[in-house]
Amino acid sequence: MGTLMDSTPLIVALGNPGPQYERTRHNFGFLVAQAMLEQAASRKSMALKTLQSGGDYELYSLVFGGKACLLTRPLTYMNLSGKAVARILGKHGASATDIVVLHDELDLPLGRMKLKRAGGSNGHRGIESIVEHTGTGDFLRLRLGIGRPQYAGEVAKYVLEEFTPAEFAVVDDVRQAALKGLALLFRRGLNDAVQMLNAFRVPEGPDQSEKMDTPGALG
Repeated sequence: MGTLMDSTPLIVALGNPGPQYERTRHNFGFLVAQAMLEQAASRKSMALKTLQSGGDYELYSLVFGGKACLLTRPLTYMNLSGKAVARILGKHGASATDIVVLHDELDLPLGRMKLKRAGGSNGHRGIESIVEHTGTGDFLRLRLGIGRPQYAGEVAKYVLEEFTPAEFAVVDDVRQAALKGLALLFRRGLNDAVQMLNAFRVPEGPDQSEKMDTPGALG
């Protein structure tokens, strides 16, 4: 995928709309998008514009990593995310291969993330919906680790639970690193971004043991 200079990337942040879901594990994608929007709102050079703020999705245009991008948060709830994505692709003439999806990942511990193209859904209903509605899984995914609960039967409940305050401190570290990695993706290409994002570890500090000893923090 080079440096994405021949296309307009669509950054798709996955989550569920509404304040009751705002700080839940399943909304990690939304949380990264919020950090991106806050950064863009504070920097005129990022040229943030709201294109749509209701209906099936929120949609913004901005300059990120020196690249003109679209950013969306589907408002259809997680399981129907692909419906919103397909509508945006059709309206703006973009290709599904230009998508970068930000989503929570059970198979990575909190504090880790991985950028990859294609692959399976690993049971993630938002990813499954995008594949269903676009007809391809050949898009980039930034997988944001949340860890797994102790028992498989607890997954549905676990992903809709809020991050604890200690966990959210780790989430903030991941969000800032994710923004740097995505900017690197658009500036220098996939290989450099993968090296940076996949090697990320939460910074060590005096409170780090408290963060990572929190029950559920590593799943």
